[in-house]
This record gives sequence, structure tokens and C-alpha cells, in this order.
Amino acid sequence: MRPSRWLPLLCLLAFAAGGTVRAQTGAAAPDPAQSEVPPDPADTVAAPAEEPESMTPPAPENLRPVENWLEAQVELARRGFSSGSIDGVRGAQSAAALRAFQRNTGLRENGELDQVTRENLLLTAPALMLHVLTAEERGSLQPVADTWLGKSEQTALAYASVLELVAEQHHASPNFLKKINPGLDWDALLPGATIKVPAVEHAAIAGHAAQLQIHLAAHELEATDDTGRVIAHFPVSIARNVEKRPVGELHVTVVIPDPNYTFDPEVFPESAEAKELGRKLILPPGPNNPVGVAWIGLDRTGYGIHGTPEPEKVGRTESHGCFRLANWDARTLLALAWTGLPVMVEP
Repeated sequence: MRPSRWLPLLCLLAFAAGGTVRAQTGAAAPDPAQSEVPPDPADTVAAPAEEPESMTPPAPENLRPVENWLEAQVELARRGFSSGSIDGVRGAQSAAALRAFQRNTGLRENGELDQVTRENLLLTAPALMLHVLTAEERGSLQPVADTWLGKSEQTALAYASVLELVAEQHHASPNFLKKINPGLDWDALLPGATIKVPAVEHAAIAGHAAQLQIHLAAHELEATDDTGRVIAHFPVSIARNVEKRPVGELHVTVVIPDPNYTFDPEVFPESAEAKELGRKLILPPGPNNPVGVAWIGLDRTGYGIHGTPEPEKVGRTESHGCFRLANWDARTLLALAWTGLPVMVEP
């Protein structure tokens, strides 16, 4: 999704096309990546609502236990335990992230914010902060074309709106941002606008990844160190068809930030646009690129781990074989991955 502000196959996103992943320079990656047919699916700044108590930073010596699921999601995300889009609600992905934290801490893995868990999950900074919209951010927005030809003609597949940009930068659900910023006219925001957001951008990972483990049934991807300790946890989308789900040991073959994407009309002959075009198209990098902001290729032809422009759909069973992460989690994993890294895929 973004032009690098943050830090071939059967792999399909919620897009109707096929293609090849390329580095930002335009060099082709070793394996082709294809995308899937999608499932159906004036400065206006409102005064922020009364600031919650958590926006007052605690003194270092006064770190306190998290008090609710919003604080838990934010603190877990800071430590590399992603619950998907932050929304302040206990869902399956939030419970899974908490269980991973509990396992690392030697606590009972119940996925609940019980007293013992809260006493071990200390809030290291306020859960909310104010994001000030910059001129660079506002100027980088581009509507995303509806056609593959239109996408290929864009200078970048950048964020289409302020809401999309801010939500992804802070790992947040767009609906949650609307809820905590009542009255904001998102389409009219200009540089200098202040937006209340979860206070998380980058995950601080402690340790070196010795192995990735993908648990298909649980829709989870975890990075572990040499001792087997989980250092990062992410929700992941897997293949819709069971026969397209690789099981066993794979290895990382290539790590590409901000990849290009090649739309190959031969992959989907049923596409009216593909029949008309009759030629391949190169789609530029950006957060709305079909494979998002990262491509981690695997030694199984056509398979990889990558980002997606639709983080709200992560954790579902709908890809054609690849493993999809929210763009922010793909960025985090990109920094941990290395050529040869073992990837164990378990049923």
C-alpha cells in the first residue's frame, strides 16, 4: 500500500487478475504471482472529543496494567502481537494475539484479560494519540482506478483517502476511527487537521526470527526464535481450496519491499477486460497494489507471503494459496524475513 513510508502461482488477492510480483525497480521476482477473483463485496476539523485519561502519558515508574481491550490491542501491537485492525473489541484475532502473549509470558492461555494477564501486560504509553495530517500525506492521495489498465497508468497505487491512509498507518479499523472522531468530514480534511488514532505505528520486535510457523486451522502466522519463543504473531488469510494449501516445510527465497505487480490476461481468460487487452500490464507499487507493500516468496512455485490492500478481510479463507497479511504486519514480517528462513505450514 504505501510507497515506502513505513516501514507466481495460485496466489490471489481479493482482486480479479493474475500477475507477477516485481521489485520496485521493475525487475521480476523469481516466481509469478497471480491475483484472485474478489469476493462480492475548506479545512474541516472537528474539535476532538474530550481526551480520554489514557492520553496523559504515565511516568516510566508508573506503568500500569492495561484496563480494556483497546489498550490491550495497542500494547500487543507495539510488541509484535497483532490482533488485526484495532477496534477496541475482543474478537477472535484479538484473543489469539493475547493467547500468544500469554504463552510467552508463562500464563494460562485463555485469551482473556483476567487480572494476572493485565498485571503482566503493562501499558508503556498512552493508547491514543493525535495524528496531524501533513501536506505530504494529503498530496500523495490518488483515486484507485476501477480497471487494470487504469491501475497500470497510475504513478502509484497509493492511498485513495485520508481515512485509508491514517487507518493503515495506525493499524486501525476505519469504523473505529470514525467512532472516536465524531463530526470529522474525512473528505474535506486539509493539512494541519488533527485526528485521534491508536498510538501505534511500528512494532518493536525483540529477537531474531529462526522460523515462521503458519497454523492453517487457526489462521495464524508466528515468527519464533532459536528457543521456540514467539517473537511476532499475525492473523493470516489462507487458500479457499484445501488442495491449494501447502503443508510441510517451505523456505523463503526472496524478500521484496514495495513490489510491482504484473497483470497477466492469460491467467483469467474469463475476464472481459483481459480478452480486450490481450497483453500484460505492469502495476506500480503502493499500498493498493494487489500484493500490498511486501512480497516474501517461498520455494513452492507461485506461493508467497504478502500484504493486501484490504486489511479488514485478513484472517479469512479466500486466497488461492498465498498467505495474506495486513500491510502493517507484512512490513513487520519483511524486517524479520531472510533468504532461507524455514516456514513450517501446519494443518
